[in-house]
Order: sequence, then C-alpha cells, then structure tokens
Amino acid sequence: MSEIKIYRIIGNYKKKFKKYLFRKEARALKEEDALEKVLSQITSIGIFRRQINIQEIKEITLAESQDYLIRELSEE
Repeated sequence: MSEIKIYRIIGNYKKKFKKYLFRKEARALKEEDALEKVLSQITSIGIFRRQINIQEIKEITLAESQDYLIRELSEE
C-alpha cells in the first residue's frame, strides 16, 4: 500500500493587474496529484491555469505542515 505524502506548492498568479502569492499544502500519493488538486482549488476562484506560475513543489514532513486540517488528517 502506498503512503500519502504532504506537498507544499508555492506560486503566484495575476488577477486584475495585481500579483498574488500563494502557498498551499496538499496530501497526495504523487507530486502530480498534489499539483492538480492545488490548481483546481485556485482555478475555482475564476483564474485560468495559464495565469498561474508555479515556483516550487516540495515534499514536507508532518511537523513542517502549517495547515491544521492536514495535520489532523495525517496523525496516526
């Protein structure tokens, strides 16, 4: 059985001539799945995928996670 990992995705997007920075954390089996989940969350607010620039994707530990929900779901 595969282990679920935690990924932190950092990037930015432009909306109405302003640049916004985002930092999202997602639980997924693969890096591609985490990226897809984060992109779907951001595009739900009316942003096109071509407007999003991903700067960094990295796997983090449970202790590094800042998202309360991810911490609660990942505890053993």
